[in-house]
Order: sequence, then C-alpha cells, then structure tokens
Amino acid sequence: MVKLAAPSRMTTAPPTPALPIDPPWRRGLFLACLVAAAGPWSRPDVALMGGIVLGLAGLGAFKATSKQVSKYLIQACVIMLGLRLDLSTLAHSASRGLVLAVATIAGALLLGLGLGKLLRSGKEISVLISSGTAICGGSAIAAVGASIGASSSTIAVSTGAIFVLNAIGLWVLPAIGHALHLTDVQFGEWAGVALHDIATVTGAARGYHATPGAGSVALDTANVVKLTRVLWIFPIALVAGWVMKAGGRVRAPFPWFILLFVAASGVRTWVPGSAGWGNAAGLYAATGFQVALFLIGAGLSRATLASVGWRALAQAAILWVVMAGGALVAIMARG
Repeated sequence: MVKLAAPSRMTTAPPTPALPIDPPWRRGLFLACLVAAAGPWSRPDVALMGGIVLGLAGLGAFKATSKQVSKYLIQACVIMLGLRLDLSTLAHSASRGLVLAVATIAGALLLGLGLGKLLRSGKEISVLISSGTAICGGSAIAAVGASIGASSSTIAVSTGAIFVLNAIGLWVLPAIGHALHLTDVQFGEWAGVALHDIATVTGAARGYHATPGAGSVALDTANVVKLTRVLWIFPIALVAGWVMKAGGRVRAPFPWFILLFVAASGVRTWVPGSAGWGNAAGLYAATGFQVALFLIGAGLSRATLASVGWRALAQAAILWVVMAGGALVAIMARG
C-alpha cells in the first residue's frame, strides 16, 4: 500500500509594507520651495532655515531621494570648486592648515571620548559624536557608524545632535568673525575647523568679506581646510572599527571625491584658458550648496529632534564650543 505524502504547507512571508507616497500638493510645495532656495535671491542660511521649517512642519517630501541627492550634490560641488584653485595655492593652503588639522582632530577625539564617559552618553554615540565633530559631521558619522556596526537609531541621534549645532554655527560664526575682525584667511581656517560639514562651511565662508576686493579668499581657504580634514575619515573609521571589533569586518569608505577635487585643480593649473572656468564653477557650486542645505534641513523631523537626548546634545555642544574656541585662539595667535 502506497502512502501518499501529505500536501506541503506553503508559507508566505508577510507582505512588505509599501512606503507612504507623498500627496501631489506636498510634492508641489516642496519643489516650489526648492526652486526658491536655489534662486539668486536666496542665501545659504535662508535655504537651510527654509528646509528646517518645512521639515519640522511635516511638509517634507522625497525624503529617501533627498538624502542621496544632497550627498552626491555636495560632492559634485566640491569637485567644481577645484577649478577655482591652482595646485600651488592648494598646496600652500593645505600645508598651512595641516598642523592645526592634526591637533584639533586628535584633541576633539580625546576630549569627546572623555566627555562621553563623564556624561554616560553611551559608547557608540560617544564615538560617533567625537568623530563627527573632529572631521566632517554627518559624513564622518555615517562612515564610522558603518565601520563599528552602529545601530540606525544611534546614528540618527548622533547626526541630529551635530545637525542642531551645525545650523547654529552657520549664523553665529560669521558674526563672531566680524566682531573679532578676523581676516578672510583667518575666518576661512576657522570655519573649516569649527563647522561640521562641507555645505555649512561653504555657506558660512561664501559671504564673509573682511577685506574689500578679497574675492573668495575665505571660501577657498575654508574648503581646502575642510577637505584636509575629510581625508581623515578613512584612517579613523578603520581604527574605530578595529578597536570596537565590529563583527570582525571593517567597512571604511574612502572619500574619492577629494581626488577629483585635486584633479580639477590640476586642470586649472595645466589646461590653457581654464582659469576662466573658475567663476562659472563657483556660481554653480554656490547654487548646488544652497540646494543641498535646503534638502538637509528638510530632512530634520520632529521625531528626530525629539530623539536627541540631553546627554548626546550636551556632549556635542561642549565638545564643539571647546574645539571651536581653541582653534580660534590658535588661529588668532598665529596671525
């Protein structure tokens, strides 16, 4: 007698919930505000504030796309800024800020980790906030977070704390610079150290003109100083991943766009007639940075803001004030 096999029970995975679709009116409002933020009548701080207001009001749209667009837009704008500097100017600015970069990065990491223990903000959050403050904000947090295997909630909290201070710095630093009569070079160096991400550094330095006719000295200096710091993402992410043993695997992305920035500077140096491309590249980059700041601001929600606990915010704020203050004293003393 042949036994018939019992019919197998088919198990089906629960359906993946569909992502909410933004209503047409919200997408239209978002795009209209985006166009306004990119216009010649706008400014970096206005673009950022417009995005923040939209995000906190729950009127943001295209959130997943906006995050990717802002990331690659910032990198493309940085590459375009390479056309403004020849290699000799680039080398001079980088060498001038090298000692300051090493000292402030090491100091920020040591102080940040110490504050994390004192405030008991958590090991992961402490490492991420220290790295973000020392190097370049959200980009460093994302790279180091991937390297140590940090949770998405920890990355969100750390990014939120850095973002709040970054937005404040965009308005506060130029006012302090003018009050202390910082030169264009001094302010460029300070902004490159004290502000967290490249878009905000560019936004603050773009409108700073202490000396009539100085042109874009503050902007170019700030970008070079910041890019020399961005290079430290790779070794710091590697070390952090090794120390915290993130599953035995370290994932540390290398900032390839910096090499393209140097290549653009090489084009400016060696290609005849390329000097005239710098002004146009600067205008396009300025518009791109405004758009990126708007998208970054629109990505801030009330939920993200509420998730930033007082310990993480206190650690980020104390670390930022001490690092920015120490860098300012060193820059003014050097002259």
